[in-house]
Amino acid sequence: MAKIKSFEDLKLLRESLNAPESGKEIMDSKKPVQVRVAMATCGIASGARVVMDFFKEELEKRNIDAIISKTGCMGYCYAEPTVEVTVSGKEPLVFGDVNKAKADEIIEKYIKNGELVDGIIPVTYLTIDK
Repeated sequence: MAKIKSFEDLKLLRESLNAPESGKEIMDSKKPVQVRVAMATCGIASGARVVMDFFKEELEKRNIDAIISKTGCMGYCYAEPTVEVTVSGKEPLVFGDVNKAKADEIIEKYIKNGELVDGIIPVTYLTIDK
């Protein structure tokens, strides 16, 4: 990694690190599948980086039009790595304890066929509208 010698170098590094996986990109996306991997410290320590790389490779390999992004803490540290999957027309689901095998199952069963799989973390909060 090159040394940062100026504020401009720092800005360029920040842009290169955040560009393809920024939260804004996923919010603006019209892709039919959106995958957000929690990449806070606890997620990374639990293997989230491997999970994210697996989703990137496999969704592309299987020709599934999707955007994969990283996010901060989702608040489910006990279930890391956690992944939120949004399929067009459906409510987002958060899956816990995701490893490569679970990620493969999520792709094959939930994303491709719409079947629910084990590991969904239930919503346990109310919004201001409810």
